[in-house]
Amino acid sequence: MGKSAFLKESKVDGVTFIIRDADEKDLPAVTDLHAYNTGQHKPDYWEETYHRYGDSNEGFFYVCEIDGEFAGFIIGEVRAWEFGSEPCGWVYTIGVNPEMRLKQVGTRLFETVCEQFRKAGVGQVRTMLHRKDNLNLSFFRSQGMMGGPFIELEMPLD
Repeated sequence: MGKSAFLKESKVDGVTFIIRDADEKDLPAVTDLHAYNTGQHKPDYWEETYHRYGDSNEGFFYVCEIDGEFAGFIIGEVRAWEFGSEPCGWVYTIGVNPEMRLKQVGTRLFETVCEQFRKAGVGQVRTMLHRKDNLNLSFFRSQGMMGGPFIELEMPLD
């Protein structure tokens, strides 16, 4: 049995925002936006991601439309992270159409996924970004996020 359909509509200054579950028909727009933002065109990756988060109960995959036009997306999940962390909400990725970045699309998507995390019973939200990703660092900080208690470590394997 699939999850219940999600739909949230609001109107601000005559602009209609709709945040809803992503659908397979949204994948070309998601793929193109991600390619624009990162330079990486990965349709197979987004197809797999949709099946993991969009048409299952594993997480939240929402899109935002403004007056019927695709404006952005967010993916999140609740997980009990490694190293003894309590279950928390994780924002897996967010993308906003550059032409709509100053219209509160990211904020509305982030607030919506945080509402779902609260309903799932968690009291903390996390994400991970590249330290040079100033656009998203600024966005998440503007939402009240700050450095957390974990440090990511890595090393090359070759």
